[in-house]
Amino acid sequence: MAAAVNHDLLVGAATDKIHSALYKHVLNLKHKQLATLAKLVVFYAKHQKTVKRSIVALIILGVIERIHKVVRLMTAERKSVATVSDNGKGRTRRGAQLDKQFFDNMKQLIGIAIPGLFSKEAGMLVTHTVLLVFRTFLSVVVASLDGEIVSSLVRLKGREFLTGIAKWMVMAVPATLTNSLLNYLQTMLAIRFRQNLTEHVHKMYLANNTYYAVGNLDDRIKNADQLIAVDITKFSNSLADIYSNLAKPTVDAFVYNIQLAKNLGIESLFGIMVIVQMSSGMLRLMAPPFGQLAAQEQRLEGEFYSTHSRLIEHAEEIALYRGHETEKLTITKKYLRLVRHINRICRLNVFYNMSEDFIVKYFWGAAGLSACAIPVFADRMPGAKRTVADTVGSAVAVGSSIGAHTKNFVTNRRLLLSASDAFARLMYSYKEIVELAGYAERVTGLLTVFSEVSSGQYVKARVGESAEKSQNPDDTEANIVNQRGETVESVDDVEFIDVPIVSPNGDVLVRKLNFHVKPGRHLLIVGPNGCGKSSMFRILGGLWPVYGGTLRKPSMSQIFYIPQRPYLPIGTLRDQVIYPDCAADMAAKSTTDADLLAILKIVQLNHIVEREGGWDSVKAWRDALSGGDKQRIAMARLFYHRPRYAIMDECTSAVSMDIEKIMYTHATSLGITLLTVSHRQSLWMYHNYILQYDGQGGYLFSKLDPERRIALMEEKQQIEQELAAIGDMEARLQEMEAEAASY
Repeated sequence: MAAAVNHDLLVGAATDKIHSALYKHVLNLKHKQLATLAKLVVFYAKHQKTVKRSIVALIILGVIERIHKVVRLMTAERKSVATVSDNGKGRTRRGAQLDKQFFDNMKQLIGIAIPGLFSKEAGMLVTHTVLLVFRTFLSVVVASLDGEIVSSLVRLKGREFLTGIAKWMVMAVPATLTNSLLNYLQTMLAIRFRQNLTEHVHKMYLANNTYYAVGNLDDRIKNADQLIAVDITKFSNSLADIYSNLAKPTVDAFVYNIQLAKNLGIESLFGIMVIVQMSSGMLRLMAPPFGQLAAQEQRLEGEFYSTHSRLIEHAEEIALYRGHETEKLTITKKYLRLVRHINRICRLNVFYNMSEDFIVKYFWGAAGLSACAIPVFADRMPGAKRTVADTVGSAVAVGSSIGAHTKNFVTNRRLLLSASDAFARLMYSYKEIVELAGYAERVTGLLTVFSEVSSGQYVKARVGESAEKSQNPDDTEANIVNQRGETVESVDDVEFIDVPIVSPNGDVLVRKLNFHVKPGRHLLIVGPNGCGKSSMFRILGGLWPVYGGTLRKPSMSQIFYIPQRPYLPIGTLRDQVIYPDCAADMAAKSTTDADLLAILKIVQLNHIVEREGGWDSVKAWRDALSGGDKQRIAMARLFYHRPRYAIMDECTSAVSMDIEKIMYTHATSLGITLLTVSHRQSLWMYHNYILQYDGQGGYLFSKLDPERRIALMEEKQQIEQELAAIGDMEARLQEMEAEAASY
């Protein structure tokens, strides 16, 4: 062993002499570049503290500049808005971008997802953050422990090695528990975010008839169902993921860099940071517009989804027309557009992912390994100050030096790999952030449309004659859809005062409608198709806005609408009769099942209770009941609610006249004033006023004498038949005269 020690001493002394000679030789070189490099090394050795302070100052200034840039971006005027005015024409914002609009969107959505500082979601975020910091410090301890284990293995210290393994296993308990808790909290955060956003959207969507107006009065959203069911879920998951993917790497990078600065020196860390920043900037320049691509993909997914929904909704009509081939072409076209877009995203990702992996995994790894090697080779670099005492010692001292180098290298390498992984996750998160921006823009756009529609602001494309008029600013009807009339709640009467009947796309059906209906004045409404009968009911029911004049009507709870095809909700047989009430509302009205059975008996439908399995039976009632049964259920629903006014829109077209007579007679006996649209003469006897449209924008409101009107109609039909017969007789007479002239 003494010989080995002497050999090491001789080798160390020889190496010192060589290094000393080499250092003197470099200083004496005439080559300017090497001489300059040598002077820089000497200068650095003399002013090492000043250089370190300068590097720290540069890092602090860089951080301040980044913070200032973000603050300036958030406080500057919005440069990209959804729609701005440009010489009277709208200009659409192109895709999701990381601009002020993105921060505004996130501020709005996070305010909904996290309702307050003391909310459950905020507490979960704080707990999640604490666990992230704790896991990072665990990683630092594990990195140091890893170095100790490898060092003991190199130095052949079995007891220290086993002790290190035992410590490693002990550290595994809090580490695995922390990881499991982090995954659990991330999942729960996504669920809570989705729950809060969905509840907020439902509150807006299911209030003020917004769900109707979005699909019928506004053109900006074509697939609200897909936005609510899919996009909110994707945004919530992305938001929960992005917090973990940003917070954890940020904490890791901060802690690991502090530890590396202590181990490697601030100079090495600064060099690595410069390399990382330059390569990160290059990757950002190479990155495809992921936000725009994600938003476009969701839009195409929505169109494809709505096409299938439309096919399911109109399956019977399509099947009767045998239009499956046409529908197949439409669906295939939508699907191919989606597939082409996804393929385009995949192609763009190939080169970007290759470049990203090369830079993050290999280029940064090589730079990190070089930085870790600096402390190992530092004492053997030319110019290093060493004395003979540094090399004198026992074999134990030599082994300890090797073990220390091994421990430091392994620890630093592990820390550097972890820091590199943290930076890599931050780089990868850029793509996730721009995808989050795409989801945020779609969800925020949904909320914006809901808010504007709820306040009566609609955007509807005009077609046909209405589109031509909109181009003429002098036309008084050009902007009638942007005008608003007045709605006054009355006690018990309905009155239209100069109210125009206008469709949502701007077609004026009646310029000024005037009529007054009081309780007991049953009104019959007749006219050709498309003249404004149903439009008037939609205005009266609050579905369409009042575009002018004054509308007096009772509260909506006193007006009940019965369409030709009644809506049957999901639920029990009892729910079909009491809709929109629920069982609790029915109990509050002190109404029993026996009362409902008596109502069904009036419309001669009491047998359905036993036939369908009782009041609590749940079925697809739309398919289980015939058209006539559905209309009887609707009339029973009217008798249950007993409003002051009932809008009857061809609601007895599928029942016999005797049942129809029973329905109308009972309705009038309950004091319900009827507003009926029907072409059946049998219903005239139940009305005493008539509103007749001529289909040309005119109308006539007057009293109705059913018997006199029926007599006039019969006389009219008889005269028309006689006139038609006269025409036939004249034609036959001409034929006979022509035949007689030929002989």
